[in-house]
Amino acid sequence: MLRSLDIHDMLIIDRLELSFQPGLNVLTGETGAGKSILLDSLGFVLGWRGRAELVRQGAAQGEVVAVFDLPPDHPAHHVLQEAGLPDADELVMRRINTVDGRKTAWVNDRRCSGEVLRQLSDSLVELHGQQDDRGLLNPRGHRLLLDAFGGLDVAGLRASWRTLQAAKKAVNETQAALDAVREEEDFLRHSVAELDSLAPQPGEDGDLDITRRRMQGAERIRDDVARAFALLGGQGAEGAMGEALRWLEGVVQDADKTLEAPIAALGRAMVELGEAQDGIERSLSGLEFSPAELEQIEERLFAIRAQARKHGVQPDELAGFSDTLHARLAALDAGESDLEDQRAALAQAQAAYDAAAEALSAARAEAAVRLDTAVMAELAPLKMERAVFETRMSRAEPGPDGVDTVAFTVATNPGAPAGPLNKIASGGELSRFLLALKVCLTGVDSGVTMIFDEIDRGVGGATADAVGRRLAALAANGQVLVVTHSPQVAAQGAHHWRVEKRISDGVTLSTVTPLAPKDRVDEIARMVAGDTITEEARAAARALLSA
Repeated sequence: MLRSLDIHDMLIIDRLELSFQPGLNVLTGETGAGKSILLDSLGFVLGWRGRAELVRQGAAQGEVVAVFDLPPDHPAHHVLQEAGLPDADELVMRRINTVDGRKTAWVNDRRCSGEVLRQLSDSLVELHGQQDDRGLLNPRGHRLLLDAFGGLDVAGLRASWRTLQAAKKAVNETQAALDAVREEEDFLRHSVAELDSLAPQPGEDGDLDITRRRMQGAERIRDDVARAFALLGGQGAEGAMGEALRWLEGVVQDADKTLEAPIAALGRAMVELGEAQDGIERSLSGLEFSPAELEQIEERLFAIRAQARKHGVQPDELAGFSDTLHARLAALDAGESDLEDQRAALAQAQAAYDAAAEALSAARAEAAVRLDTAVMAELAPLKMERAVFETRMSRAEPGPDGVDTVAFTVATNPGAPAGPLNKIASGGELSRFLLALKVCLTGVDSGVTMIFDEIDRGVGGATADAVGRRLAALAANGQVLVVTHSPQVAAQGAHHWRVEKRISDGVTLSTVTPLAPKDRVDEIARMVAGDTITEEARAAARALLSA
């Protein structure tokens, strides 16, 4: 509920403080007195797009403060929490407009954007009038209004839609992965066959390279090692040293022990020579190889490196890469089975969504009939008994809210073609259509302050009285603000303000005055009779107020 509205230096308002009440609040005054300025100022603090120049002439900036009372379950609490703004049972919205056009907004003393203001305004205020494009005249909201009127819960359908979209995504992703693999299936199978035939092992490239190098080196040095071994053998150093040792041992007894040391040294040399011969012999054994074996090693080494170059990996990574290709091939072979399972899940999700959507469409059709009946019943007292209101449903692209497009249409005369509200009805007819529709939808927007801007234009007498009574009924359990020129409507108000212009020191200013019961009589009498208020007009005003 809008509790108060403070306006400073906006258009022709210097300072204005208004305290609103629950129920029907009416604002009256002569044309041009400034009633629309109040709505412009309220729209400004709510973030609505309106006039560009709002600051009062001569002022540095204009300011509007609106205070709302929020019940615990009001949707504005969610907006505040999502925006990270202080949340309480009182909502204070403040916005400043400087003379150079800069706008700054606060919510509960915290800076915020105009977008947050507009999100809050959608849950706080609903404006109805002949230029209304935010509420009932907006076809995009008709489906939501019908669902709310029928008490229809779309949560289950939205869950089915999410399941369906997830199933479609799974099928598309699996299909795309299979398509990508199929494009290289021939290459993949050929590569796997080649690698399986080659069967590379981790570290094999390094081992083969070492072996090849050793064998290539052996070919170059074996002859030299063999020559060295021959020189140390019986026909070489070993034989010569043995022959020398025998000669010395034959004469050692006659040499007065002078040969004992040389003979011992030769013995030790023979032992060392034997060890050298053994080592060289072992080396010769290791240097023995078959040229065919070297050829085989080189062929395998080259084959491994060729496969590595082909697949863009290091030779030692080839074994792991082969495992990767095997996994991709296995995924291809298993993918068809997975895809079939996912397609079955998709078909099941589609069937569930279709069933839920059709059930919701049927419920909407039933609710549409009830809404049409209710609106038609409201039109008769509003002197539009010949008009026809119809809720039309048509097929739409499937979505989270179903497969229906909903539009409220009217035909003002029997046999005339029906069309959208704002295209068919005249100003006065449109106002009454909106009022009848809103009466039927009462309770849909709990906690919303409804504003009707001259919705009674073009009607009078009993019709205006019917309009006033329905506005009062709307306000019975909430808050309604009405800008009106109709005395019948004004008389139904629980709270009444008069808007008037005055000139002070050559400056035109607008003021708003709350009216006591006696003052209400005079104001309604003015609305009945014009500038000259007669006793007959006062009597008519009292009759309206007591009716």
